[in-house]
Amino acid sequence: MFPADPMPLAIQAIDLVKSYSPEVRALDGVSLEVSTGEVLVVMGPSGSGKSTLIRTFNGLERLDSGELDVLGIPLDASHDPLQVRAIRRRVGMVFQQFNLFPHLSIVENITLAPIRVQKRSREEAEERAIALLDQMGIREQARKYPSQLSGGQQQRVAIARALALDPDVMLFDEPTSALDPERVKEVLDAMRQLANDGMTMVVVTHELGFAREVADRVMFMDQGKEVETSDPESFFNHAREERSRRFLSQMM
Repeated sequence: MFPADPMPLAIQAIDLVKSYSPEVRALDGVSLEVSTGEVLVVMGPSGSGKSTLIRTFNGLERLDSGELDVLGIPLDASHDPLQVRAIRRRVGMVFQQFNLFPHLSIVENITLAPIRVQKRSREEAEERAIALLDQMGIREQARKYPSQLSGGQQQRVAIARALALDPDVMLFDEPTSALDPERVKEVLDAMRQLANDGMTMVVVTHELGFAREVADRVMFMDQGKEVETSDPESFFNHAREERSRRFLSQMM
């Protein structure tokens, strides 16, 4: 029996460098690969470069040097606007803050980009929005406004909004860090379902349980560098590097 063909790469990064000042290197020669359908969890202490890393994957951060390929679209220090737009059409992102428009209803928040950017009809966009809210378990909130929802509900709306553009890759930048503890589970459950459905995901998080259960691989960063990358069992039970073990001992 022949071995299965490896999944094509969704993201390939080679020697990424990003500095905010001569003294501060947010990314210091980071290289990685993410296969289609894979869930990569990125962990590390505050200031380690995690958020900067995934923000390069949709062009929110401009590289100083290095090579980046996202879904076959190259992006380097030239930061070509056409390439950035092409990537953003296919990569969704969910931030720490929900960034919903307070004057728009939930369904209007979700349909805005599909109607304006993808030129979908309002009827088609609303049908898709309702289906996504149903998937997130908050269909009944469709006609409400963000201020009427809990933080966990708002973050699930933010996920639905990103999914409304039918992305091939989803990026999550500490999506539960702004939530009350009792609201964290509902957001993580929505993300688990996306992973189960085969969505390619890169997730920056400190949620150890989520990383153990959902990640295909865990990447640990410190001071702008990749310290180690391995499967969750190896990382959490037998981390190779002392810096990783010290981080885990403080988290557990």
